[in-house]
Amino acid sequence: MAPTAAFSLEETTISAIHTALHAGALTAQTLVADYQQRIKAHDQAGAQLNAVVTLNPAARSTARALDRAFAASGQLQGPLHGVPVLLKDNIDTATVPTSYGSLAFAEHYPPTDATVVSRLQAAGAIILGKTTLPDFATSWWAYSSRSGETRNPYALDRDPGGSSSGTGAAIAANFASVGLGTDCGGSIRVPASHCNLVGIRSTPGVVSRAGSSPLVFFQDTVGPMARTVTDAVRVFEVIAGYDPADSLSVNYTIAKSHQPYVAALDRDGLQGARIGLVTNAMGGDDNPYAAPVNALMRAACITMEVAGAQVIPLEIANLAQQLNDTSLYVNCSKSDLNRFLATRPTAPLRSLGQIFAARRYHPMLDLLEACVVGPDQAEYDPLYFRRLAARELFQRQLTNLMAAQGLDALMFPDVQVVPPTREQLNTRVWTTLTYPTNTLIAAQSWLPALSVPAGFAPGNLPVGLELMGRPYDEATLFRLAYAFEQATHHRRPPALSPSPAASGVKGGKKRR
Repeated sequence: MAPTAAFSLEETTISAIHTALHAGALTAQTLVADYQQRIKAHDQAGAQLNAVVTLNPAARSTARALDRAFAASGQLQGPLHGVPVLLKDNIDTATVPTSYGSLAFAEHYPPTDATVVSRLQAAGAIILGKTTLPDFATSWWAYSSRSGETRNPYALDRDPGGSSSGTGAAIAANFASVGLGTDCGGSIRVPASHCNLVGIRSTPGVVSRAGSSPLVFFQDTVGPMARTVTDAVRVFEVIAGYDPADSLSVNYTIAKSHQPYVAALDRDGLQGARIGLVTNAMGGDDNPYAAPVNALMRAACITMEVAGAQVIPLEIANLAQQLNDTSLYVNCSKSDLNRFLATRPTAPLRSLGQIFAARRYHPMLDLLEACVVGPDQAEYDPLYFRRLAARELFQRQLTNLMAAQGLDALMFPDVQVVPPTREQLNTRVWTTLTYPTNTLIAAQSWLPALSVPAGFAPGNLPVGLELMGRPYDEATLFRLAYAFEQATHHRRPPALSPSPAASGVKGGKKRR
């Protein structure tokens, strides 16, 4: 089915979808069919992005019901009426398999939907399908025993970033309107950076994590990935909220804004802002992979200053040591993941140890292997409490730095280098814990952050700019990011076409 003549599928927004629905130029059924056709053309065929692991067979019937309700009432059934959404496949869906990126869980059906899924559906969204990720979200890169390797739509020989790899590649390629990822150390922001998207990591607990697989309970977040700041914030508005099924979501009652989050979006939002550029979060200009990223960060500073902001260069003292001291993966990920699997009565494997012993994971996942040797109970590991204490000190250091300088936010590249090639990753130029990602700064200090497109390095390689703020101050980040987006318009779609390189994709799967 070809896209409706009066409506352009590529780069469409939630607002454009709703305008077309009201104008009679579009139906939810047509929109779902058009996205499904685009996935068919470019996911396993064409460019072979390998980003979508499962399609929801009920998507068209859901769209049909929404169309009937709209025809009868003339009213949208919620703020996301008819909006097709792709979900990272570690977010539970009771009627669509949820594999957590693991081949062993390919036929696994959770008992209930994740809270964020219920909230999306209540707002009128259509769950289009599930996207690829490395097994149990244990990598910055797209290696999965369930789905193989996912490609970056801007450069097929490069990785799209992880662990929300499929969501990043799919939303960048216009496979759906918006998507959801999860972010423990940067798993929304790294693929957002590598795929020219907006990605939001909230203060942990502002969005419920109930029904999503964890790595570090206190760090894990669920958040939107979108092509515009506005769409990301509109989805965030829907999924944020208190949930008794997630004890940490009491944080939402502290964070709750007196105004809708979308009210923060202001084209002049950089006027009078003070933003700290963290210079020791940038790679060396003599590094050919970091130098193009640095150039885009400097260009972003100029843009911000023209828009009325002050950019203050500064350093975070002892940054590398702080990140080392606050890293909790090896100390508690095994314990947290085992606790999660124990609540899944139909899970084929019930612990990380069983997964490791059976070798039911992708062999490139060095972090998963490191976590296996961690303690069965995090509380019995003295280092666990030392790292929690260090985390509190790290957050205090960062918030005091912002207060002393009168800053609205800190900024730095999400990742110090351009998106890596598959060859670099296959030859292990980096391990997961040595990859130069700055997303750990917000993650390990439990601060909110987002990624917004900063432009393209030579070779059409996307680079993201990260803005990080104070706890519960997501609205300020939304304001700054929106103003920067409107001043630059760095978002552009990839040119998807078949490539001889596409035949080399490994581990492709049959989609249900």
